[in-house]
Amino acid sequence: MAKPLRIVVVGCGNMGSAHAQALNAMPEFVLCGLVARGESKARLQNALQSAVALYDTLDDALLDAQPDAVCIATWPDTHEALALNALEAGCHVFIEKPLATTVSGAARVVDAATRAGKKLVVGYILRQHPVWLRFIELSHTLGKPLVMRMNLNQQSAGEAWQTHKALMQSLSPIVDCGVHYIDVMCQMAQSAPVAVSAIGARLSPDIASHQYNYGQLQVRFSDGSVGWYEAGWGPMMSQTAFFVKDVIGPLGAASIVAREAGGEGQSANVEAHTRTESLRVHHAQLDAAGQFVNADEWIETADEPDHFALCRREQQFFANAIANDVSLERHLQQAIDSLAVVLAADRAVREQRTVLIKEMYQ
Repeated sequence: MAKPLRIVVVGCGNMGSAHAQALNAMPEFVLCGLVARGESKARLQNALQSAVALYDTLDDALLDAQPDAVCIATWPDTHEALALNALEAGCHVFIEKPLATTVSGAARVVDAATRAGKKLVVGYILRQHPVWLRFIELSHTLGKPLVMRMNLNQQSAGEAWQTHKALMQSLSPIVDCGVHYIDVMCQMAQSAPVAVSAIGARLSPDIASHQYNYGQLQVRFSDGSVGWYEAGWGPMMSQTAFFVKDVIGPLGAASIVAREAGGEGQSANVEAHTRTESLRVHHAQLDAAGQFVNADEWIETADEPDHFALCRREQQFFANAIANDVSLERHLQQAIDSLAVVLAADRAVREQRTVLIKEMYQ
């Protein structure tokens, strides 16, 4: 077995903690540092029951710990600078989505990784989920064009609302979580997104006057496929429609049906966001009497990985990319493309117009 990679985790909140726990349990890595400005790193160190070194800045960790790799799980508006710093120091980088807060910033990080000859992996957790991958496969059996319907509204209070308010200092809900679901839509449609329309509303005086905590985007693809994604954060959000995951084509439909994860009180539960529970497949074929030929199929998914297991799979993907020099060109281009769509949606909200995706690359 190859020598384990020394890795530092930057950001010790929800996702940083999840990644640190996964890394600490993997033989491919040695967790050699936790980086955060506040006390979260000490709490995480205690939870890990480890003497892993603590640092206030990434610069300190790079100098002292001499890592081979860096895992970045901080606020989105810090991603670009931290990634560039780590790559310049000769480290491979795993970075939570979004890759940056601008398309040009994302391109700068990708270019820096290419120049440095280092691996850069973006944390699209649904790409490691076997049931979501099956959902995407099923979409390819439904004909074209596709209609894709997805949302992730979160009725947040307490600490969750504080986290959402902090996130909204740099981006809106349809940007933050939207990259996951736009990435799924791009894999389903297998064609280029061309234009985005969107609406948004500011539903709380607790956020900046220029920000909005509810948004919905509508994206059009070059093959005629269309999709919508909806996301809202805050104590005012409804619990009744936060888990919609459908894809519809001329030949039928496929849906994720999460009875428990989509139930009362689950919308702000991070564990529930990747749960699937079952897939329902509907066939559109009719007989001579105009009745359905086939009953709907139910595919149960009782053995799906939990959030910790998904984070571990992400890090295994990262380790394999490094060990076997896996090409990540397509992975990174798709990360930029999905970011371009959600940023186009954000512009569409603010400018109240349809935005062409090509505008985001100019």
